[in-house]
Amino acid sequence: MYTRKRGRSGSLKPLTKPLQKWVSYKPEEVKKLVEKMGDKNMQSADIGRSLRDQYGIPDVKLVTGKKISSILKESKKYGELPEDLFNLIKRAVRVKKHLDLNKKDVHSKRGFDFMENKIRRLERYYKARKMLSPKWEYSIDKAKLIVE
Repeated sequence: MYTRKRGRSGSLKPLTKPLQKWVSYKPEEVKKLVEKMGDKNMQSADIGRSLRDQYGIPDVKLVTGKKISSILKESKKYGELPEDLFNLIKRAVRVKKHLDLNKKDVHSKRGFDFMENKIRRLERYYKARKMLSPKWEYSIDKAKLIVE
C-alpha cells in the first residue's frame, strides 16, 4: 500500500509453452523430488529454483500439471501459514530485534509499522478465504515464537 508504487519492472514468465523436449523427468519423479525437498522445510520458491538449476526442470506445472504448493499440500508438507505471510512475519521479527537495539531509528520504525499493517491485511485476506483459522491473531510476541 505504501511501498512499491513506482518501478514495477521485472521479469515475467512467458505465456505457456509446450514442455521442452530435453526435459527427461516423468511427473512422478518430479513429485517425489518436490516432496523430498518439502521434507527439508524448503519453501516452494526455493524448491522451484533448485529444480530449475540442479535438475533442469524449467517449470513444474508443465511437467506435473500442478503447482509446487499444491503438491506440498497434498503430501501434508506445506506448513500452517501461507509462505508470503510467513516471510513477512520473519522479516518483522528481524526488524523488531533491530528496533529493540536501536531505539532512535525512526525510519525503520515507520517501515516496521507498514510491515505490520501489511501482515494484518494479509491476515484478513486469508481468513476470508478460510486459509487461516478465524481465531488466529497476529502479535509480535507470537511471531517470535513462530519464527524461532
